[in-house]
Amino acid sequence: MKKYINARDILPESLIKEIQKYVKGQHIYIPQNERKRWGTDTGLREEIIKRNEEIFCLYSGGKNLSELANIYNLSEERIRGIIYERKID
Repeated sequence: MKKYINARDILPESLIKEIQKYVKGQHIYIPQNERKRWGTDTGLREEIIKRNEEIFCLYSGGKNLSELANIYNLSEERIRGIIYERKID
């Protein structure tokens, strides 16, 4: 469950009064200005980039799509996409 923060603990009183003109006691959500890219906080993005590099290297070294799909537990279509993306870069 998300923990809510009392506006009085973080906002100036003048801003709270201005917001109250529009909200009138309702709960509001204030989004972040900048969104983080998917996987940034967990490191998963870097892991997938590394995995895709390995797949491309193995493919370049002679492994076929079926072998790579079995090794990485991915579909041949996904392996094909990874290789195609890497070739474009």
